Amino acid sequence: MPGPRRKPAAPPPLKARVLIVDDDERNAFAASEALEVLGHELVVARSGEEALRLLLAQEFAVILLDLHMPGMDGYETARLIREHPRTRDTPIVFVTAVFRDESHIFQAYSVGAVDVVFKPVDPFILRSKVAILADLHLKTIEVRRQGEERSALLEENARISEEKLAAELALRTTRERQDGILKSLPVVFTARTSVHPFGVRFVSDSITPLTGFEPRRFVEQPEIGLGRIHPDDVEGVVNCLLKASETGAYACEYRWMCADGQYRTFLDQGVWTVDEDGESQILGTLLDVTERRHLEEQLTQARKMEAVGQLTGGVAHDFNNLLTVVLGNADILLRRIEDQPHVVKHLAAIRAAADKGQTLTRQLLAFSRRQQLNPSVVDLNALIRDFLPLMKQAVGEGVAIELELEAEPLHALVDPTHLETALLNLAVNARDAMDSDGVLTINARRAAHDDGDFGEIRVSDTGSGMSAEVADRVFEPFYTTKDIGRGSGLGLSQVYGFVAQSGGRVEVDSAPGQGAAFTLTLPLTTEAPGEIAAADEPAEAETGSERILIVEDDPAVLSVCLDMLNGLGYRCEVAADAAGALHRLTGDQGYDLLFSDVVMPGGLNGIELARRAQAMRPELKVLLTSGYLGDAVQGLSHEFALIEKPYERTALATRIRSVLAHPPGARAVAMEASSG
Repeated sequence: MPGPRRKPAAPPPLKARVLIVDDDERNAFAASEALEVLGHELVVARSGEEALRLLLAQEFAVILLDLHMPGMDGYETARLIREHPRTRDTPIVFVTAVFRDESHIFQAYSVGAVDVVFKPVDPFILRSKVAILADLHLKTIEVRRQGEERSALLEENARISEEKLAAELALRTTRERQDGILKSLPVVFTARTSVHPFGVRFVSDSITPLTGFEPRRFVEQPEIGLGRIHPDDVEGVVNCLLKASETGAYACEYRWMCADGQYRTFLDQGVWTVDEDGESQILGTLLDVTERRHLEEQLTQARKMEAVGQLTGGVAHDFNNLLTVVLGNADILLRRIEDQPHVVKHLAAIRAAADKGQTLTRQLLAFSRRQQLNPSVVDLNALIRDFLPLMKQAVGEGVAIELELEAEPLHALVDPTHLETALLNLAVNARDAMDSDGVLTINARRAAHDDGDFGEIRVSDTGSGMSAEVADRVFEPFYTTKDIGRGSGLGLSQVYGFVAQSGGRVEVDSAPGQGAAFTLTLPLTTEAPGEIAAADEPAEAETGSERILIVEDDPAVLSVCLDMLNGLGYRCEVAADAAGALHRLTGDQGYDLLFSDVVMPGGLNGIELARRAQAMRPELKVLLTSGYLGDAVQGLSHEFALIEKPYERTALATRIRSVLAHPPGARAVAMEASSG
């Protein structure tokens, strides 16, 4: 006779493994203490390498990963975890006390993190986050275990009722806890069918602030998911989801139209699984990456503009050396053959063409942010009002100019001449866009930003507008949509370079048929504007008899410069580089002035040469020259006087006399952007 049937042993409670990766023993102990109450198995790794070894041998529900570790840091460890098929879906929560700024948070999510918490970590928050991720991990195991329980309960009805009730209560508690945590996370969790149109079975409540739609809308209308994806992205998303059945996982980005009619960019990633009924489904997460994508696009555009700026700056350097030779020789010949009108006519044409080339190179240098600026405190409102007559003359009678200026002054530290040039370029562009008939509105106002107070000058027109493709390239040098001969494509490049070099930014807002608006944002200052003294160039070149050491590596430029200074009465000696100049300065010969190019071969530029020369001879005056104000002179801060290439005889003579009139070491004389 068989004995009484034994009750099956109760299954042990489900436990998940939690991997804590932290090189600091105190931090690891604190995390373990906070999570011990959850009852899960806690495993500690002291480095990224040890964590990877553990992950290859065991399965973990969640990884708490310290970002700042010696050797392999958290970013590299996370990247390797995501690359391995065994661990690529294991949730990673970054823990950091150092990297709190947005760029590091963006980087954390980009390498696969589902969340980021900051030290010192609140134990309750840490337990809540780990609990939900562990519960999600155990869901599949729990479903299988419940099936075994149902089979056992069929053998004993009384025990079936009791354990079923207990399981339902536990599941309800778990779901309530999950729902609370899901609402607090910036991640949307989804469960979808595995066949087209991939209808939603479940979506977390966090979908509402993301899209503007309630969760039930997605469940009741299965077509809404694909139906509001941008038409250009639909095919790629469908193919990505279909391939998930083969690869077991998917990840894609697409633009989705929210309830307000605006598209936002979502990162959709997840896995292909089978539910308790044997039916396949797709479990995934949804992240809003719109701002990250926008920042990445801005960074790409900034890098492109910087590369173009470096190229144009280099061209301007060589071109200015050539123009120095052309203008200098033309000036010398004009003085020698004044009695030959037919020759003077041709030389004047050469000089006029060289002057146009000088204007061109200045526009290039403006774009590359290497032009010489003479900033002063000006009232933006007053400058615009005073400059209005010239703008009206430039745009013609068919264009009406309307001013919308603030009553209070807007004081900014800018170069007024370059700002007027920028406004003139924008006005002329607007005139051409309106075909000389329309309304040009100039608005100036104060705007508060996170990094301070700014003055915004908005120049808008009623012209034909431009497409997004044109707007993206409008500040590039030589890019123009005008007919051949109607523009060089450098006007807006000058605006871009001047504003950027002044610590501001310029933006364009336009669409076909809706006109265009350019906004110049310039930092404001609390300083009061001062008087601007106008200095006229003398009609005749000033002469002298002092001894000058000329340092120039370009033979043609050196020859012109020597001819100019000898003609002015100075006693000159020359050197082709810094080494030759220092050799001459160590001799017995005395010099009154060092006149040196900034950019030279040999590893020693003109600024370094000037500093060594004055260390050797404190009484020596210095005047520097350059055709390209590149990185070598950034931060020069008027330590030495400077004249830009190409320079003419009169301007050079005036500058030399001004430098010689000041004692060595005194603050350099004011440097005009124009070289005469």
